[in-house]
Amino acid sequence: MNLRELTGRVLDEVERAVVGKREALELVLLGLLADGHVLLDDFPGLAKTLIARSFAQVTSLRFARVQFTPDLMPSDVTGSSIYNQRLGDFEFRPGPVFTNLLLGDEINRSPPKTQAALLEAMQERQVTIDGVTRRLERPFLVVATQNPIEYEGTYPLPEAQLDRFLLRLSVGYPSPEAEWRMLERRLERTSDEVELAPVATPADLLAMQRAIEDVHVASSVGRYMVELVGATRASPRVQVGASPRGTLALLKVSRAKAALAGRDFVTPEDVKAVAVPALAHRLILRPELWVRRVRTEDVVAELLEQVPTPPPEAEPAPVRPGHPLGVPGTPPAP
Repeated sequence: MNLRELTGRVLDEVERAVVGKREALELVLLGLLADGHVLLDDFPGLAKTLIARSFAQVTSLRFARVQFTPDLMPSDVTGSSIYNQRLGDFEFRPGPVFTNLLLGDEINRSPPKTQAALLEAMQERQVTIDGVTRRLERPFLVVATQNPIEYEGTYPLPEAQLDRFLLRLSVGYPSPEAEWRMLERRLERTSDEVELAPVATPADLLAMQRAIEDVHVASSVGRYMVELVGATRASPRVQVGASPRGTLALLKVSRAKAALAGRDFVTPEDVKAVAVPALAHRLILRPELWVRRVRTEDVVAELLEQVPTPPPEAEPAPVRPGHPLGVPGTPPAP
């Protein structure tokens, strides 16, 4: 089974639980394929937790959930050494971070010290406790949620941690038709819980992540990514633009987007499709724009209109037998 077919089955199964949100689900899946972390920033009751749990079920990933609260300690996330009276020595009790898919629910409700407990795990895929470094089993992915309307008693994520998230996205309210389909399915199954079938394994996910590395990026498309990120730094509306980590994020997600579309080469349209969720959370606007309620998403969208799009390249080569993506071959260099 090729990557496009397998990812289609994963999305179809998750959509049995999360109705009418295919675009948001695709973005979360792009984060998983690109081996990155995803921040879901939206109102309560919009299936943010359900999305994370559903992807874990469908891909057979070990799942752990941490409810971030003001009294949560870093050791509650990473684990700690506990004295064992029977053995007369300290033994390590791993925390919920030792899993495959970690849901950090309402991550902005814990103080920065606890939020920072995830930094090493997210960036290095390891945890250092009492001077001992322990590797996290791959795949290791963090899906975090936060509520954009309740700021009392919360601690906004610092820019250094926001930058660790590959994507930030909103789910949004369903359409009336999708909301009715949700009610219909609830009436049919006579239960709140949705039983999802596993259609992939952790090994499949790792194989798909490796296959993304075979997606070709032409120099013109790569330079387009660089120019787009550079435009965020030069914009008069932006105080701090996207860092080189943002450029790398744009590269990774664009390759995953191309593979999901059944191609093994990236087009400028792939870059445009993922630029807002990949870059907007990495920008800091000038203070006077906050009063006007200008959003970083709006700034990135405007820059997409301003930065020239590179011309299309030559037609792709014929399909290569046995290609890991199961998609057409890489287009020749111009």
